[in-house]
Amino acid sequence: MKLTGKNISISSRAKIGKNVQFGENVVVYDNVEIGDSAIICNDCVIGEPLASYYDDPEYQNPLTIIGRNSLVRSHAIIYAGCMIGDEFSTGHRVTIRENTIIGKNCSLGTLTDIQNNVRIGDYCRLHSNVHISAQCSLGNYVFMYPFSVMTNDPFPPSETIIGSHIGNYTQIAVHVVILPGIHIGEHCLIGASSVVTKKIPDYSLATGNPAIILRDVRKIRALGKGHPYPWPQRFSRGMPWDKIGYDSWVEAGQEAKVE
Repeated sequence: MKLTGKNISISSRAKIGKNVQFGENVVVYDNVEIGDSAIICNDCVIGEPLASYYDDPEYQNPLTIIGRNSLVRSHAIIYAGCMIGDEFSTGHRVTIRENTIIGKNCSLGTLTDIQNNVRIGDYCRLHSNVHISAQCSLGNYVFMYPFSVMTNDPFPPSETIIGSHIGNYTQIAVHVVILPGIHIGEHCLIGASSVVTKKIPDYSLATGNPAIILRDVRKIRALGKGHPYPWPQRFSRGMPWDKIGYDSWVEAGQEAKVE
């Protein structure tokens, strides 16, 4: 079905780039900027006001930015104050709460829920039904698979919020739970259904409940496939080293340009 742009509400205080397309029933609030060639599908809300909107007569919506060439699929809600980079994409019914920052070339799968004040780097892939609690952070090239969860309350319910962190290139398998304040290093692999209760150093394979460190991922051998980790040396689809290879990309100094 083609995007019709019917029954849409776009604030006069929003800035819409060139060649932006809208589906039906889209709402774009004040102080939203949408980059060139973005697509906002049916029933999306961009710049959803914060809670104070409903009782503060002086309320002003924070700036919300959606980067160029982004694709926001139907029923997604992006709250005010979010800053999202170019080439962003979502599945359906994604929620991104206020003041979240997401880098370039990131994707969020269907029913993914990102709470407020989250930081996500570049080229991250969050599959369907991922939950990221407030004040958590991800580095660059992080993959999180379905039903993985990052938590932030060490003694629920409490007033204490301690976000957890996942380092660059780390893979978080299905049904993993990361407890509050936990730091997972770079190039790690966290096995399915693990509960991460302590710091995980770089290049670690960890699995179990509670997760324990089994070995350096670089020592993993797969039958007939050699050493599958670090994974960037064998996987390039959608990554900036596609067509030239990861090692050549690093040698050219491109990795250092990603912030």
